[in-house]
Amino acid sequence: MKKLSHQLAWFVAVGASAALVHWIVVVVLVSGGYLTPLVANVIGWLVAFGVSFTGHYQLTFRHQRSGVKDAVWRFFLLSAAGFAINETSYALLLKQTRLPYELLLALILIGVAVLTFVASRLWAFNASSRAH
Repeated sequence: MKKLSHQLAWFVAVGASAALVHWIVVVVLVSGGYLTPLVANVIGWLVAFGVSFTGHYQLTFRHQRSGVKDAVWRFFLLSAAGFAINETSYALLLKQTRLPYELLLALILIGVAVLTFVASRLWAFNASSRAH
C-alpha cells in the first residue's frame, strides 16, 4: 500500500507538471495568434510527452520499470490513445459549449490522467509486460 501511495504521489506530481507544460504551450501558441486551439493541442501534447515519460520512468514507476525501449513505445501508445480521447473531446466541447478553451483543456487533461495511471502501472512501465 505504501508503494502505491508513493506511486500515486509521483504520478500526480509528474502528471501535473506535464499537464501544465501542455496547457502553457497551447495557451502561448493560441494567445500569440500562431495556431488554432486544436492544432496547438497537438504541439502541446508532443512537448508534454517528453516531460511525462521522463518523469514517470525515472520517478513514478522506477521500481517496476521495464527497459527504456519497451517502456517508451508502450507509454507512447498509451499516451497517443489518451491524446485521441483528449483531442476528440476537446473538438466536440469547443463546438458544443461556450466555456473558454483554456478551461476545457484543463478539465480534459484531468479526466484522461486517471486512465493513464492505471494503464501505465499495469502495462506501460511494468517489467513483466511483454510488448507484442
